[in-house]
Amino acid sequence: MLGNLGLIAGVTLLIYLALRGINIFIAALVCALVVALTNGMLISQTFLEFFPFGPLGAFTFAGKFFLLFLCGAIFGKVMATSQAAKSIALSITRALGVRHTLLVGMVVCALLTYGGVVVFVVVFTMYPLGITLMREANLPKRLWAAATSVGAGTFTMTALPGTPSIHNVISASSLGTDLFAGGWIGIFAALLMAGLGMWYVESQWKRAQARGEGFVENAQDRRMEQLIGDPNDAPVWWMALIPMVVVLGSIMLPRAILGMADWSESDGIVARVLLFSASQPIIWPSISLILGSLTCVVLFPALRRKAAQAFGQGADDSIMPLLNTAAVIGFGGVVTQTAGFAQFADWILNVDLPPLLSVFASVSVVSAIVGSSSGGLQIFMQSLGPHYIEMGVDPEILHRIAAIAAGGLDSLPHCGAVIATFMIMGITHKEAYRDIFVVTVAVPVIACLASIALLMSLGMGMVS
Repeated sequence: MLGNLGLIAGVTLLIYLALRGINIFIAALVCALVVALTNGMLISQTFLEFFPFGPLGAFTFAGKFFLLFLCGAIFGKVMATSQAAKSIALSITRALGVRHTLLVGMVVCALLTYGGVVVFVVVFTMYPLGITLMREANLPKRLWAAATSVGAGTFTMTALPGTPSIHNVISASSLGTDLFAGGWIGIFAALLMAGLGMWYVESQWKRAQARGEGFVENAQDRRMEQLIGDPNDAPVWWMALIPMVVVLGSIMLPRAILGMADWSESDGIVARVLLFSASQPIIWPSISLILGSLTCVVLFPALRRKAAQAFGQGADDSIMPLLNTAAVIGFGGVVTQTAGFAQFADWILNVDLPPLLSVFASVSVVSAIVGSSSGGLQIFMQSLGPHYIEMGVDPEILHRIAAIAAGGLDSLPHCGAVIATFMIMGITHKEAYRDIFVVTVAVPVIACLASIALLMSLGMGMVS
């Protein structure tokens, strides 16, 4: 009884501390201590084994995915430094116009994140540009936050096949699938998320206009607007897209070629490269991101002069997101050692639910506990994923449904990405969280459940 109360207290405290802005490393360690003390766990074992180096240890995760975080952050940095990301944003803004400000925000963020630019870079890049659009359109800031979250933090993160996102890579590396697993159901879910999300923010804008709510400038906006620079310094839009095409093309092309013939018996260098790309869900996307970064250096002379600096800053930028995610996974690694978690796992695996609904429930609960979709997905894949494979769930369907489910209840108020977005935009949970909840929690949950319903209606998801 005390152990279960300690689990609840640890999770509740983690949410509270995150909302209070307490450093996530400190919060995760304090909450792990609460769980350990109330569950009779050895302190030395908790902090020297379970938290750092266990199967779900913080540094176990950080070591495995360090290269991907590093390469993704470097690519995001060179796209920002070369102003290629700004060029893409400005071009879409000119094409769609101020009247479609919300659509501009969603489309640009979706394009950049699907192309391999990390979420925090996208939000930081888009917000200074968004200030001008919001001012001209008299758009409430909370709705810009919601629209950009639809593009950067939902379907491109978890649903669309082929993306080098950490969620796609976690599923592929855990299940032995590839980045395109469950592609068609992912596209279905992505269309639902984009459609419902944009319907919501557009309808809320109409209501805001009717009651006279509009853009309210603050000191943060004036500081961020200074980062825009001269639009004439940005490269032309079609050239700015080339690095992203290189990233996605180098991921997709080997898959397309492998599908044309059986290369398993071939011994040439092309065959070895193709087979390597299919068997390395962490290494290959990392290589693709570096190829995109080098393409930026070749194409943009302004970047060439400070390429080493940009690569170095990108490497520095990778550390905090990696360690933040690792910290919540380390907390989860302690939680999974408790009797209460074992009881939950036993219950969820034996409850009278269709397997895919059971997957949805278990991933959602774990992601909600740690406030991180990637953290929740990693914990699920390590602790519960193998059981669903043994039950006969198709690995490709499990890959996609688990990834989509992880992107729902992760975005509760203590989610690091939500907190960072509000800090960048200078707004509070009270002002904007309701809209964020709808587009990043409610809509992804609806899309995931609709995808499961479609799969069940077609008799899919289980190995025949």
